[in-house]
Amino acid sequence: MTATLQYIGQIRTQYRTLQECPRNIDPQGPVCKLVVEQDYSAGMTGLEKGQLILVLYWFEHADRNDLVQKRHNTGQECGVFALRSPHRPNPIAAAVVTIEGFEKNTILVRGLDCLDRTPLLDIKPALVNESVNIRCD
Repeated sequence: MTATLQYIGQIRTQYRTLQECPRNIDPQGPVCKLVVEQDYSAGMTGLEKGQLILVLYWFEHADRNDLVQKRHNTGQECGVFALRSPHRPNPIAAAVVTIEGFEKNTILVRGLDCLDRTPLLDIKPALVNESVNIRCD
């Protein structure tokens, strides 16, 4: 099987190197910009300031073959599907963030964990519910 993805834009952040990037999203972090290509900007219609959105983006510098990794905080080995690591077979990142505002074809959010100019895959309204987190501990 194969799949084809179309980038809808890019994410602008202050991070230029992998070492600068945080390990996870931070709702209080710096402002990041979801710059939507003009051809897709009509898709932003109906989004509102304060709304939670699910942002899907592509970790293009990820190692796609590292199936067992160590937790950064404990050193315990876990399978990639039990981790939020960017290093995975399909390096699709997901973050639920709040819309802080808009600038033309740009959505302002806070605290994404990616390099400047990271490819943007999709934006969806977030559905948030209470769930149990099961960890590989």
